[in-house]
Amino acid sequence: MKTELQIPQFLLAAPSSGSGKTTLCRGLMAALSRKGYRVQPYKCGPDYIDTKFHTAVCGRPSINLDTFMATPGHVRALYARHTEGADACVVEGMMGLFDGYDRDRGSSAEIAGLLSLPTVLVVDARSTAYSMAALLYGFTRFRPEVEVVGVIFNRVGSPRHRQMLLQVCADLDIRCLGCLPKADELAQESRYLGLDFSLPQESLLARLAELIDAHIDLDLLLEQTMRPLPPSADAPVAESSHAPLAISVARNEESFCFLYEEHLEILRRMGSVSFFDPERDEALPPGTELLYLPGGYPEKHLNALAGNVSMLASVRAYARSGGRVLAECGGMIYLSRGVAHEHGFAPLCDVLPVTIGSEKPHRRLSLGYRSFEWGGRTLRGHEFHYTQIVPDANVPPSAATLYDARGGRVDTPVFRQQNVLASYTHLYWGETDVLALFT
Repeated sequence: MKTELQIPQFLLAAPSSGSGKTTLCRGLMAALSRKGYRVQPYKCGPDYIDTKFHTAVCGRPSINLDTFMATPGHVRALYARHTEGADACVVEGMMGLFDGYDRDRGSSAEIAGLLSLPTVLVVDARSTAYSMAALLYGFTRFRPEVEVVGVIFNRVGSPRHRQMLLQVCADLDIRCLGCLPKADELAQESRYLGLDFSLPQESLLARLAELIDAHIDLDLLLEQTMRPLPPSADAPVAESSHAPLAISVARNEESFCFLYEEHLEILRRMGSVSFFDPERDEALPPGTELLYLPGGYPEKHLNALAGNVSMLASVRAYARSGGRVLAECGGMIYLSRGVAHEHGFAPLCDVLPVTIGSEKPHRRLSLGYRSFEWGGRTLRGHEFHYTQIVPDANVPPSAATLYDARGGRVDTPVFRQQNVLASYTHLYWGETDVLALFT
C-alpha cells in the first residue's frame, strides 16, 4: 500500500511584530540546513527583505504567499510547486498571527488554514511570568481551526523565569518547544525600509544555530510538524502566447532589489532574461523588447545612478521610442526627472515629467495594499515608500484610480506614457499576462 510522503512543514508566527520571529526563523532555517535538510523558505505577505534573508540562509529562493494579491488557488499552487525537492518547509508569518488587512483576512492565520500548516508560536517572554497563560490561552483557542502545535519563548531572563513559563505550558497543556535566553547580540537592527541586510550574517547565524541547538528541542519540533506533502495544485499562471521576447531586468544589491521569484519565473517562460545594473552598466542589453524596473532603494544611490549618464540615455531612448517598460516604485523614481534631496538635485532618466522629493518637507510614509482597474482586469500590489512626487502643474493625471485593501481611494498616481506603465505600487502579476498591461 502506497504511503504519503511526509516532511516537516510549519508556519512560524507571533502575537505581534518585534517578538523575534524573523531572527528565530532564520536561525531555525540555518540549524536545519546545517543538519542536512534542504529547507524551502516562504514568507507571508508582500515583504521583499525577509525573503532575501531566507534565500541567503537556505540556498533556495524564498516564495511570498499573499492572499490579498493572489487567489487562494494560486497561493496553494505556489506552495505545492516549491515543496518539490525539499526536506522541510518553513513559512515565516507577518506581524501578529491574526493581523490582516481587514481583521484577520490576509493574515498568517488565514494562510496557515489555507495550506493546512501547523503553527509554531514565538512569544517574547520579557517582563512577564504567569500572565503569559492568558495570552497563550487566547492565541491557542481564538480560532480552533488554527493548529498551534507548540510555543517557543524568546528573551527568557533566567532559569527561574524558564521554570515559570514551563509551568504555564503545563497548566494549559501546550507544548513548550524551547526557551531562548536573552541575547542582545542577536537583535537585528532596522534600516530605511526594513531590516538591515548589510550587517555581517555568518557569525550571527553561527551564534543562532548554537543557541537553537542548546535551547530548542528540534527533534520534537520536527516530529510535531510532520505533514504530508501537498498535492500538485493547478491554478491560473501568467502565460503569454507571444513570440519569445528579449527581456531586460534591472537588478543589483540595493537600488533595484525588490523582486518576486514568481515574477522571474514568469519572465523566463516569456523569453530570455538579461539582468543589468543601472549603476554600472553602460547601456541596456541589445535587442531589449521588455524592460522591467523593479523597486529598491535608488534614492540611497543617487550619485551612482545620476553619474551613469550613458545608461540614463539608453533607458530614455528606449522608452521614448515606444519600448515597453514596467516600472515599480524605485523603478518609477528612476524614470523621473530626478530626485530633490537634502544636498541638491540628482537628475535621472527624465522619461516621466515628475520630480521626486526625498527632503524632509516631502517625506512621509505611504504604506498598504493597493488595487486598480486596468484594461478590464484588477491589478493588485502594495505601496511602501517615504519619498513623494513633488506637486507640480505639469504632473500628468493618474491613468487609474487606486484603492486600498478596504476599498478607500488612494491619491497615489499611476502613469501611462507611450508604452511606459509606472507607479509607486509594487504589483503582483503572478496571474497576469504582463504584455496585456501594454494593450
